[in-house]
Amino acid sequence: MPLAKLRLTIPESVWIGDLTRQYPDAQFRILAALSDEQAGVALAEITTSDPGLVLQAMDDYEEVESVDLLKGTDDDVLVQFETTMPLLLLPARDSGVPLEMPFEVQDGTAVWEVTAPSERLSELGSQLETFGISFTVEYVQQQLSEQQLLTDRQRRIVLTAIDAGYYDTPRDCSLTELADRLDIAKSTASETLHRAEGKIIKRFAEELSQPASAASP
Repeated sequence: MPLAKLRLTIPESVWIGDLTRQYPDAQFRILAALSDEQAGVALAEITTSDPGLVLQAMDDYEEVESVDLLKGTDDDVLVQFETTMPLLLLPARDSGVPLEMPFEVQDGTAVWEVTAPSERLSELGSQLETFGISFTVEYVQQQLSEQQLLTDRQRRIVLTAIDAGYYDTPRDCSLTELADRLDIAKSTASETLHRAEGKIIKRFAEELSQPASAASP
């Protein structure tokens, strides 16, 4: 399933775009968020040199219904806020693409990593355009989970080999020691590793051969 990294430019007319441009050093890390037809609620970690100033400015926007400080230090705060304009959540919601958390917003820009079928990613692009959010695609790559690429047995042996230092330079674990640790024959360990390594290398080579994808509407 494709994994895409998108860099979004938030319109200046949207409160969070305006706020983060006024305070470009402030980094908003959105930890959780949800929305409905009326409003959106989010949990955010804000890192900045003057959190109090940023929170006051944030609370002054008409579109921000509430800002609740949960905890904080001199340069880092955790807040929950509610807004009637959850613009960043709407394209994802309407395209059926779940947003992966956390994601960051800074100086009018949001960075998303999303995993979805190609048709859903295409619909997400259309929804972003509909909501007036320009974006660039930093990359799109095909993801294949370890469970799909390797059998359970191969995965267990490879992870054990890594943990034991079999792939370290110099090696901290010999093939014989690895087989003893796994309680299997040395020949079985060797053959299983060889098959798993072949799959991993071929997958890596396929990803290297794929051209980088980029677009900007």
